[in-house]
Amino acid sequence: MTLEERTIPVHDLTVGMYVSRLDRDWEGTPFPLQGVLIRSQQDIDALSRYCREVVVDITLGLAPPERNSLLTLEERHPRGERVEGLQQRVVYENRSSFEDEVPNAREARETAGTLAHQVLDDVQEGRRLDAAQVRRAVEPIVQSVLRNMDAWFWIESLRKRDLEAYHHALNCSALAAAFGRHMGFPEPLLLDLATGGLLLDIGKLRLPPDLFAKPGPLDANETALVRTHVELGLAIIQDADPRAPMVHAMLRTHHERHDGSGYPAALPEPLIPLVGRMAGVVDSYCAMTGARAYRPAFSQHVALQELYRLRYKLYGAEVVEQFLQCLGVYPTGSLVELSDGCVAIVMAQNVARRLFPKVMVLTGPDKHLAGAFQPLDLLHHQAEGGQLWISRPLPPGAYDLDPTELYL
Repeated sequence: MTLEERTIPVHDLTVGMYVSRLDRDWEGTPFPLQGVLIRSQQDIDALSRYCREVVVDITLGLAPPERNSLLTLEERHPRGERVEGLQQRVVYENRSSFEDEVPNAREARETAGTLAHQVLDDVQEGRRLDAAQVRRAVEPIVQSVLRNMDAWFWIESLRKRDLEAYHHALNCSALAAAFGRHMGFPEPLLLDLATGGLLLDIGKLRLPPDLFAKPGPLDANETALVRTHVELGLAIIQDADPRAPMVHAMLRTHHERHDGSGYPAALPEPLIPLVGRMAGVVDSYCAMTGARAYRPAFSQHVALQELYRLRYKLYGAEVVEQFLQCLGVYPTGSLVELSDGCVAIVMAQNVARRLFPKVMVLTGPDKHLAGAFQPLDLLHHQAEGGQLWISRPLPPGAYDLDPTELYL
């Protein structure tokens, strides 16, 4: 993935940023040539004695404050719809450890899945959407993501997939909540984001199922019919809850694109509300990482690379950058190969060093299943030959490995 660097004043540094370059040579400073992870205010004070500006690498550490500011993103799009109730960014910290949250996340996923199935089945059968039932379905998702988002996505990665429509809806809901948490939405608005994520494609349930099972590309008439799912979805939620502006905005604009090539209104980015731009990235990522009749699923890493490649064209660059910061270079649940040849699955992120997450090792270097699966924190683990790192991402199912069958 291409490096992403930002030049900022030294006084804008915060703990968790990674300084990759100075405004002078490294020689003559007490810092290592390969860069500095900011661990304390003392590190910032030391840097300020040698330089005025530094370059931070946002793939290895936190992004500068202005890039994390939801208000800044809104102010740059004055003609877009603003997020009501957002006066300042909320900074969240995990409420539970990964280990403590895993059983809670498993229970939350079961509850949310059962309720979401009922909601979507009702719509597919032609019944009215139950707005209260939708809120009950997304509440456990949001609460688990707030406690520890890695635990939620770890549990999700170990589940056998439901029918694709249900899996897509739940995944979009959780990712929208996680993205909103990262961006600093207040908790009540996270529920709206999660609701919108769950319902993004609800209009498709009123279309012929054969459209979505076709093994090849759709013709012009089929494409036009699929695109009506936006209007169908809006009509469904308008009938159920006409006073949900954020949810409406997400459904109405999640297929609009930065360059105006989207639908249904061909809006350019300045006219797409922030929640619509976020929903578009979430929906596209979930679509790419899900299998389709005409192609296998992309790995999470490859999907993020594709979003990054299409920034400035289909997606706003700042929103894509923040989404990458939210999920990490190798998102939780990714299958990866380590530098020693072993295969592992990413369990949780190390926010200070995104390239060194916590993983569960599944195989030895020979790619045969290990006798016991070993959790490793790549940031702190020292192997015989030095520090381990991720040498490459792997596609889903690589080496015939299916995490859902390994009882992790």
